[in-house]
Amino acid sequence: MQFFVSTPIYYINGDPHLGHAYASIAADIIARFARFDGQDVHFSTGTDEHGIKVARSAEAAHMDVQVFSDMMTMKFRNMSSKINMSYNDFVRTTEARHLASCQAFWELIQKDIYVDTYAGWYSARDEEYVQKSDVVDGKAPSGAPVEWMEEESYFFKLSSYQDKLLEWYDNNPDFILPISRRNEVINFIRGGLKDLSISRSKFTWGIPIPGSQGHVMYVWIDALTNYITSLGFPHDMARVSEMMKNAIHVVGKEILRFHAVYWPAFLMAAGIPLPKRVYAHGWWTCEGQKMSKSVGNVVDPFEIIDKYGLDQLRYFLFREVKFGEDGDFSEAALQKRISFDLANDLGNLVQRILVFIQKLGGGIEVDYDFSSSERKLFERSRTLIARMRPLMARQDLYGALNAVWELVAESNRFINDSRPWELAKRDPEKLNKVLTVLCESIRSIAFGLGPFLPDTSQKIFGFLNIEGKSFDEIEVDFKNQAFQEPFPLFPKAM
Repeated sequence: MQFFVSTPIYYINGDPHLGHAYASIAADIIARFARFDGQDVHFSTGTDEHGIKVARSAEAAHMDVQVFSDMMTMKFRNMSSKINMSYNDFVRTTEARHLASCQAFWELIQKDIYVDTYAGWYSARDEEYVQKSDVVDGKAPSGAPVEWMEEESYFFKLSSYQDKLLEWYDNNPDFILPISRRNEVINFIRGGLKDLSISRSKFTWGIPIPGSQGHVMYVWIDALTNYITSLGFPHDMARVSEMMKNAIHVVGKEILRFHAVYWPAFLMAAGIPLPKRVYAHGWWTCEGQKMSKSVGNVVDPFEIIDKYGLDQLRYFLFREVKFGEDGDFSEAALQKRISFDLANDLGNLVQRILVFIQKLGGGIEVDYDFSSSERKLFERSRTLIARMRPLMARQDLYGALNAVWELVAESNRFINDSRPWELAKRDPEKLNKVLTVLCESIRSIAFGLGPFLPDTSQKIFGFLNIEGKSFDEIEVDFKNQAFQEPFPLFPKAM
């Protein structure tokens, strides 16, 4: 099955922060799980480099805007490497292929575009016009300052898609997740859609509109088109159509409207299949406060990874809070998760069993003639991925990771109850069964962790001397398997 997952492309007027890393890791987890499950995965990310904000940021930095864009994009590429993203494509909106894609897309939706004059309050930070009734003390609802702008503009007939969008949501109730976000979007549309200004003429840093002098495309048409640019639009329409049907767009809740209202309407106008889902994640605060440069509490993912480790951060972000909800970051909470969950629960489970097997010679006598307690753990292990699939299908990353940790906890209880070090002295036959089921459990845990903690998972696969590339490997027994000497997976952080 073909499967497409994307991050939003990141606006480059500021440095990468925890929110960017969070969205990227989430999409990476989804992509890795699908690959383990044998799907043909395309995973895209990238940078959004046009618009008045970027032009002004370059000007403030006394830099040519393209040079500024190159510099900032490299920071996001570095972030992608730092968090071990397994993406297939990195789309820059200043690339020639993307310019061609945007202009071809414009031609497809041309029938729903007309020219008129627009006058109103404009938020440069939000890259959108703001209704007069929403402007308070010279600011948009987002808190961004607004300025009065009048210009000739191209408009998209968004109002004509109101009923079509509502019908689409009715027929596809899981199109927007979590459900609370879906309700927000529906209420917004029922409030009445107005035609959308989709060009700008007050600046030139953007995609030129074909056949028009002095107009560039609204940055959100430019940005949203990145998804089909990555799929080969307009040259490979068969792939675009097939992949978009199975697309999951991971976005922050602040840009949900653009992805769940504007993008579906544009795609309907273009005759391109809509994505399967738009999943809007929440925001992170820092120790109860909104992150702010002025306050000095912006969490730098580079610094956290250097201090505590990448998999430690990946684990914390998706174990600490349900995906889709807001979360609060603190180093104390991170340290607690590392010391108790990772070092104690997972690390000790793997270490004490595989070190014990090394003392026995580095292998086990496989025996599947289980007692009821052994059979219970074996079945829990072998069905772990089956329990994770429906959770991952709805992007319940918290629930899927929690299922892995339930198996970790059950395996630790089984060790304490079965006491294999005592069985070695008095019941070798029973010991074979106990070690067989524990190795099965550790292997299943490693596969369950693979999408979330890829480095840790690969270390465990190395200990077990297996490839670790497909969930199918869970079915292979450990007969004649030579295990490797393990080493501690996690240092404690407190």
